[in-house]
Amino acid sequence: MKLEAVMDKLAEMGTEQTKSTFVRHGAQEPLYGVKVGDLKKLVKDVRKDQGLVRELYKTGNSDAMYLAGLTIDPKSADKELLRDWVEKANWYMLSEYTVASVTAESPYALELAREWIDSPEEMTATCGWSVFANYVMITPDDKLDLEELRALLGRVEKTVHEERNRVRYTMNGFVISVGSSVRELHGEALRVAAAIGKVQVNMGQTACKVPLAADYIGKAEKAGKLGAKRKTCIC
Repeated sequence: MKLEAVMDKLAEMGTEQTKSTFVRHGAQEPLYGVKVGDLKKLVKDVRKDQGLVRELYKTGNSDAMYLAGLTIDPKSADKELLRDWVEKANWYMLSEYTVASVTAESPYALELAREWIDSPEEMTATCGWSVFANYVMITPDDKLDLEELRALLGRVEKTVHEERNRVRYTMNGFVISVGSSVRELHGEALRVAAAIGKVQVNMGQTACKVPLAADYIGKAEKAGKLGAKRKTCIC
């Protein structure tokens, strides 16, 4: 498929209702308002052309950028590309999901996560924490640096309530991911979750709520999913 053909297809698939919903959640123009489920219908054809994937992200159209994240080969993404993507991610669906999941499956996951969590840019910092959260969910425990994760849990405990809005959200998500996915750190994550309690995040004009970390970790344990790993975090 050519770029123009894909953009025309996205325009056809978009609806004003979905666009309005995305805008309430923080999406910025340009976008058509295409549901993620509909974007996935294009994955098979777009994935064949990795050059096209990169062109889609460069359009600056939110739907096209999300589709690029669904179709890129993360192992082929270099640091220059990922840094460019996070710089252009202008709302949380792109920073916390598209860029974070691709980066987590790239060869540069830890290097960039460490770099980004210290960024003065909110969307970059929140992406960094989401990279860490995604990385622990797909990486075997024996491949993880448990001491680094312990230190990050401690950082969350000390600073989460003072952080920027979306950074607070992804810090909370990081605790959930570690507590649910890393057996050896389950207890420590649960303690941190109890210590931080309810994390306040302004969710805008939406009905979305911030998950209570202790509850979510507990649910994973009760469901027998403690320590379970995913094959991919791109979705």
